[in-house]
Amino acid sequence: MNDTALRNLYDLHTHTRASDGMNAPAENVRLAKEKGLAGIAITDHDTVAGIEEAFETGQQYGITVVPGVEISTVADGRDIHVLGYYIDIADKKLLSRLQKLRATREIRNDLILENLQSLGMPLTLQEIKDGLGRPLHPDESIGRPHIADALVRKGYADNMRDAFDRYLGEGKPAYASVPRISPEEAMQWIREAGGAPVLAHPGLYGDDELVKRIIASGQPVGIEVYHSDHGVSEEQRYLEIASQFNLVPTAGSDYHGVRQGIVFHGDIGSRSVPLRVLDELRVRAGSK
Repeated sequence: MNDTALRNLYDLHTHTRASDGMNAPAENVRLAKEKGLAGIAITDHDTVAGIEEAFETGQQYGITVVPGVEISTVADGRDIHVLGYYIDIADKKLLSRLQKLRATREIRNDLILENLQSLGMPLTLQEIKDGLGRPLHPDESIGRPHIADALVRKGYADNMRDAFDRYLGEGKPAYASVPRISPEEAMQWIREAGGAPVLAHPGLYGDDELVKRIIASGQPVGIEVYHSDHGVSEEQRYLEIASQFNLVPTAGSDYHGVRQGIVFHGDIGSRSVPLRVLDELRVRAGSK
């Protein structure tokens, strides 16, 4: 898609180094400008730490920044992610809840490192942090992409995808699961913070019946129909589900930056929506 086609479109799923992305929030905004986008959402895992910087840079470049978050949950033993848009990033209850989720993420990281040790691949948290090339801020967290990056640097994996496919992906030998909140609870948190909950990348869960049950019980306002890891047939299925449940169909690249020369998951702007989708999310924010 060329720059002209992208104009007036919005990528609603990008990550920064506030969670497991590679870039500063300002860099994501700059890239959105370079791509010809009208705006992006910052949706870091279990934190809103990067949004203020993105707001400031957005004003400089004339780029709309949608305040967001991606909350980690579990349903039927599967990792499920819930996006929240137009949340109040100063909401004290939300900030406290997200801090607890980041603490859970640290426990999971310890378990992953123990699993890697048992597989004959010793790796320390300090080695992972050293790979960042900068100090870790207090409200940032280490995620699996950081661990995957360290595995590649130590020669245990060929690249990021290899690290996930062989060790870190769900059901793989080093994967670790910890108690998490339910998708329904995450959706309620988002609503209480004035936001619009959206079920993220349903195609990654491999269970459309579970997706429908989550929608029926959690009542999100939207579903991420268009995602970098969705094929055409999946997009059509989730567009039909969006229509069935009166959900806003959203789109996002799930951009995490570039590691070992590979864009992870997709490049900024590779999935996008028109302004009317943002308007609908704003209308439905805090509802239900």
